[in-house]
Amino acid sequence: MTNTTQQTTNDTNSSTVLVTGATGKTGRRVARVLAEHGARVRAGSRAGATRFDWEDPATWGPALDGADAAYVNYYPDLAAPGAVEAVRGFGELALAHGVRRVTLLSGRGEPEAVAAEEALRATGVELTVVRAAFFAQNFDEGLLAEGVAAGTIAFPAGDTGEPFIDADDLAEVIVATLLQDGHAGLVHEVTGPRVLTFAEVAGELSRAAGHEVVYVPMSEAEFAGLLGGFGLPEPEAVWLAGLFATLLDGHNASVTDGVKRVLGREPRDFTAYAERAFGAEA
Repeated sequence: MTNTTQQTTNDTNSSTVLVTGATGKTGRRVARVLAEHGARVRAGSRAGATRFDWEDPATWGPALDGADAAYVNYYPDLAAPGAVEAVRGFGELALAHGVRRVTLLSGRGEPEAVAAEEALRATGVELTVVRAAFFAQNFDEGLLAEGVAAGTIAFPAGDTGEPFIDADDLAEVIVATLLQDGHAGLVHEVTGPRVLTFAEVAGELSRAAGHEVVYVPMSEAEFAGLLGGFGLPEPEAVWLAGLFATLLDGHNASVTDGVKRVLGREPRDFTAYAERAFGAEA
């Protein structure tokens, strides 16, 4: 299945799409690409014009009212306690409001996330699931950005490899599933084109940024302690460290052709991301 400008344009003439988490790493990219294709974007966030808060179900119905499709980016993660109940409730509301198409961002290789996927699918919405690898942009926009800027990547990944996905590729895949026919019922697993260890990532970032970035492997417990030192409550720090340790135990160390199957092109390489994010022109 490939993406064409003509097909996308035809499908978006009358589409109104709710984007949950519209100010986040993926949400703002999805909103931008949707707008580029002519869709009407309803940007849902806790403080925006369209209020949407996963912790306040009273905001869900008004945000869904009049929408044709929705991008579901559950916070903090589909593997978190309460996610199954939340996405099930969202799906039931979406169906009641006549939303015909839903795309769910899920984690690749997360058994707990599959339960949330199934709960949303069981509501009867026209569901597409996009399971993503670890985002390349976590090194300049997210959890690891401060450490990278200081020259250190401290993380519980050992020497495990990961096929990092460029968030811009992910956004384009998500938009295709929202605006084109033929994706309902499918699960797309998307990765970058090659597997890199975190030590290799540090080398890529060092070359792009022009200063040394070193990978420092940590145990799960050490990483939880590090997160706690940054002010994260202990239960959340322990849960998040456990999630990363599970995802980076080696079972995700392979690439897929998901980006090519949806977009008709190869995914962006990590080197291109590093040069764009950390190079002299950044």
